[in-house]
Amino acid sequence: MDFKEELKQYQEIINKELEKYLRKKDCLEGVLNESMEYSLMAGGKRLRPILVIATYTLFKDDIKKCLPYCVAIEMVHNFSLIHDDLPGIDNDDFRHGKLTNHKKFNEATAILAGDGLLNNSYIVISDDLKNTKNSLELNRKLQIFNEFTIAVDRMIAGEYVDTEYEGKEISKEDLDYIHQNKTGALLKLCVRMGAILGGANEQELEKLTTYAKKIGLAFQIKDDILGEEGDEKVLGKPVGNDKELKKCTYVSKYGLEESKKILDKITKEAIENLSGFGNKAEFLRGLALYIENRNK
Repeated sequence: MDFKEELKQYQEIINKELEKYLRKKDCLEGVLNESMEYSLMAGGKRLRPILVIATYTLFKDDIKKCLPYCVAIEMVHNFSLIHDDLPGIDNDDFRHGKLTNHKKFNEATAILAGDGLLNNSYIVISDDLKNTKNSLELNRKLQIFNEFTIAVDRMIAGEYVDTEYEGKEISKEDLDYIHQNKTGALLKLCVRMGAILGGANEQELEKLTTYAKKIGLAFQIKDDILGEEGDEKVLGKPVGNDKELKKCTYVSKYGLEESKKILDKITKEAIENLSGFGNKAEFLRGLALYIENRNK
């Protein structure tokens, strides 16, 4: 199947699954529920849950068992976007071509909507754990839950360091630390969740983890590049905010052309780690190239 067609099919699967978790609006916190739905269903690439499915299917065909973890990770991702856009952090007015949550509703509602999505992700996983009877499967899911909580912690830490270092000169090591945590932690988690749920052995898990680390860094470098030369109409948000906030990015540290060379090198390294998985990993190879060449 063509990569773009397969990507679209995955996105449709995720969107249908997310709809099952939307909360009613005819209650006292109805506006809060509307705010959570506004961000969760605003669109986006659904890259993180797709990574879970694509990795899981290296080992098993029935994707039903991994869907709760797809939902949970997309909830966490949207929690992070809502808070990232807030006036106290990036102060963005648009996301996916629509008003950011705090602009559509208000700042207090946006903060609580982000909190709600984060907590809902834990509810989704804990419900799945509660309904798992097989002991081997339960142990795998408990390992995932532990890694899930750690990845969220690392994402928050990365966001803090990114904010704290605005306008300051930082080392390559510190810049990589920000990217590996702020963006890379969740992407690595997605791949590991799919692999662990699918029953990957230690060697397979190690290879896939390296792949995930590489595409996580590639994703953020590409974000830095798009922040410099992207098309605002395509991105659905302003270009140049990083420069305005004096954030240290790959572009500000290495320049645009060198950043593109680093991105290409890391993408090739990511793909090399899939060599032992044969044709089943074709979509993951395509995904690495998609991250490198995306325009939004």
